[in-house]
Amino acid sequence: MEKRPESRVSADIPVRVWGMDAEGKPFFQSGLANSLSSEGAQLTHLHHCLKVGDMIGIQYGDKKARFKVIWSTPSVAPRKNKAGVVILPEQSSPWADIAAETRSKAQEPGSDKRRFNRHKVQFPMEISFEDTRRAHMQCSATDIGGRGCYVETFQPLAIDSEVIITFWLDSEKIRVTALVRTSDPGVGMGIEFTELEAHIQQRLQEYLEKMDKGFSRAATEGA
Repeated sequence: MEKRPESRVSADIPVRVWGMDAEGKPFFQSGLANSLSSEGAQLTHLHHCLKVGDMIGIQYGDKKARFKVIWSTPSVAPRKNKAGVVILPEQSSPWADIAAETRSKAQEPGSDKRRFNRHKVQFPMEISFEDTRRAHMQCSATDIGGRGCYVETFQPLAIDSEVIITFWLDSEKIRVTALVRTSDPGVGMGIEFTELEAHIQQRLQEYLEKMDKGFSRAATEGA
C-alpha cells in the first residue's frame, strides 16, 4: 500500500548554509530552499558542492538546525549545485511554520490542492537521470495526478533521489524534474513533480480524467 508523502512547500526561501564541502573545505554561503517539509528540503543555487552523508547547518530567519545531506547534484556552472537534506533527530525545522501553514491551507475547502486528484490508470513514462551513464527505466505509473505519481517496482530508488520524468501528452513530449518522496522496497515509489509548470499540470490532470472516464465507460459497456 502506498504511503502518501508529506505535503511540500514549493516556494523558494532564502537560507544560510555552512559546513564542509565535497572537497573537505569549510564554507558559509547563501542559497535557496524549496520543496520544504518538516523533515527536509531541496537546496538550490549553491556555490559549493556538498557530499552525501555530511552534516551541515542551515539557517532561515533567526532559526537554525543541523541536517544530513542525502543526495547531491554537482554542477560546473556558478551557483547551480543542488542537494537534498533531511533534518537530524531532536532538531526543530527552521521553516516548520511555513510547512504547517501550507498544510492548513491545503485542507481548506476550495484549495487548489484539491484540483489534482490522483487517477489509478496505467500511464507510460520514462525515468532517467542527469548522469546519462545510468540506465533509463521504462515503466508505467499506476496512480498519477498533476503533482506526482506512484510507480510500482521491486527495486525503488532511494528517498529524495532526483530523477527526470518523460511522458507524452497527445503529441507533445513532456520532460520534468522530480524527486522520489516515498520508497517501499519490493512495492514501488512515490514521485513528486518538482518543476512542472501550472498549465502543464492542468493539461495532465484533464488528460488523466479523460482516460479514467474512457476506461470506466468501456468497463460498463463490456459488463
